Amino acid sequence: MTRYFTQDHEWIEVDGSNATVGITDYAQGQLGDITFVDLPAAGTSVKKGDAPCVVDSVKAASDVYSPASGEVTEANGALDGEPELVNTDPEGAGWLFKLTLSDAGELDGLMDKAAYDEFVAGL
Repeated sequence: MTRYFTQDHEWIEVDGSNATVGITDYAQGQLGDITFVDLPAAGTSVKKGDAPCVVDSVKAASDVYSPASGEVTEANGALDGEPELVNTDPEGAGWLFKLTLSDAGELDGLMDKAAYDEFVAGL
């Protein structure tokens, strides 16, 4: 599996044509305590750059942009009862939704972990 990062602080982990999307540790730290996550329904079609998900925190509501186009296959139902998983494990159990990719070429131009860490260090 390969993980990529966006300048908007989303991550996408790709395994063949399947992908899992979430927000980075940096993003959750900027948001503060997560109070609610509005997740997309399975079957929702998204295009790269769409905001199919909203994360509410004590500080603000923040759109989560899809790093690639595809169809949502699953939303992380655990977040309904435990939105704080996004704070405690944003790049693991706090994932947001899964996609079947429609164009893997859209991943070109996303950052790897080293490039993302360098990007964040410059903020």
